[in-house]
Amino acid sequence: MNMNKTKFFCFSIALLGMADIHAMAENSFIVKQDNIKVYQYHTNRPEPSKRLFESKTVEEQIIRIKRLLTNARLSWMFENCFPNTLDTTVYFDGKDDTFVYTGDIHAMWLRDSAAQVWPYVQLANKDPELKRMLAGVINRQFKCINIDSYANAFNMNAEGGEWMSDLTDMKPELHERKWEIDSLCYPIRLAYHYWKVTGDTSVFSDEWLSAIANILKTFKEQQRKDDSKGPYRFQRKTERALDTLTNDGWGNPVKPVGLIASAFRPSDDATTFQFLIPSNFFAVTSLRKAAEILTKVNKKNELSDECKSLADEVEKALKKHAIYNHPKYGNIYAFEVDGFGNHLLMDDANVPSLLAMPYLGDVDIDDPVYQNTRKFVWSEDNPYFFKGTAGEGIGGPHIGYDMIWPMSIMMKAFTSQDDEEIKFCIKMLMDTDAGTGFMHESFHKDDSKKFTRAWFAWQNTLFGELILKLVNDGKIDLLNSIH
Repeated sequence: MNMNKTKFFCFSIALLGMADIHAMAENSFIVKQDNIKVYQYHTNRPEPSKRLFESKTVEEQIIRIKRLLTNARLSWMFENCFPNTLDTTVYFDGKDDTFVYTGDIHAMWLRDSAAQVWPYVQLANKDPELKRMLAGVINRQFKCINIDSYANAFNMNAEGGEWMSDLTDMKPELHERKWEIDSLCYPIRLAYHYWKVTGDTSVFSDEWLSAIANILKTFKEQQRKDDSKGPYRFQRKTERALDTLTNDGWGNPVKPVGLIASAFRPSDDATTFQFLIPSNFFAVTSLRKAAEILTKVNKKNELSDECKSLADEVEKALKKHAIYNHPKYGNIYAFEVDGFGNHLLMDDANVPSLLAMPYLGDVDIDDPVYQNTRKFVWSEDNPYFFKGTAGEGIGGPHIGYDMIWPMSIMMKAFTSQDDEEIKFCIKMLMDTDAGTGFMHESFHKDDSKKFTRAWFAWQNTLFGELILKLVNDGKIDLLNSIH
């Protein structure tokens, strides 16, 4: 399928989805069922013939969860959201290559695509085709890294795109070339998880070894030990300040202290101080996962030792530079630092974030510094925490003032040890979908009908992942107590 046809196809799906949403709003009705009033909702999934990838095992999970949930609205939202990546964004060649759209943007982000397919990995052993599709995502990600380890988003082929005029080393295979640490971490996380679940080592080929070599090279370059600026440079002609870098494309200066510089955040916004703390934590755990694979699968002990050594160095630097003694919360993790002693105190909704670090496995949930940080970021002392009549949560400068990202609410639930807190989060997610049955990029704190991105597969699938996890963790009664 060529790109023009692909775009038309996906746009058609989106239009069909909107039509279904409208119909749902007009045709919902109340019936009696087991003496409980429930809403009857029509699915907002594309009809079966228009779904891009179908998994019998995923469909069985949807049926299982729906049977367990007594809250019909939550059941409907789960059905819409959990398969959204498979329904609308997965292009699998049937062999060993899978391209994944982020949703309404027809490009593959390394971060988004890894996160989008993540919750399906647990089902891979029950579905050979799903397993092959997931391996295809991993293969494609390694190929992308080897095309350009500094790029965050890629085209399906070498067709170029709207950002080819960016002042950086653009290639026609790239959709965007914003250097973000997490773009190299998420593929490792996915590949490691896939290996641990399936035992399949076929993805750890020469392509993987080249990708790891490029990841190590890039991380070390961005420690800025030998070159204060590093080889990466980026500028864009734009009215958005955070879509370009200061200092003629080099960004704000950093002092080489062992941390890795990230020009951009997971939001695709430029960093203020380039040592982005959540992403550096993510780099540590990712390098250690890579080291384990290299030792046990590839028998490349030297390369494995290189990964472990870099992880240890970054971890040591984090202990020294990442913590800020806040007058109200005590020791907390800063969002960004520069090695000169400056700290940026905030959190952004996009993952990796400070809030999400235990979700990614980067810190222990009982870490006292994390718990202090968690209190800080979910408070009005975080400049990007917003609270209004529709909901509360973390946003970020990507969308701006008063816009809450459902992703932050999900991360609060994922990292919560309090059932009432989890219940509060799920209820808020249900109440802020604007009647669509889907998650959005962001919604206004006082009016959830004001939202961005009607089709954002990462957020949708993440919501499904959360509900599935809660059910599997034995919290079905908690979910069924939500009204």
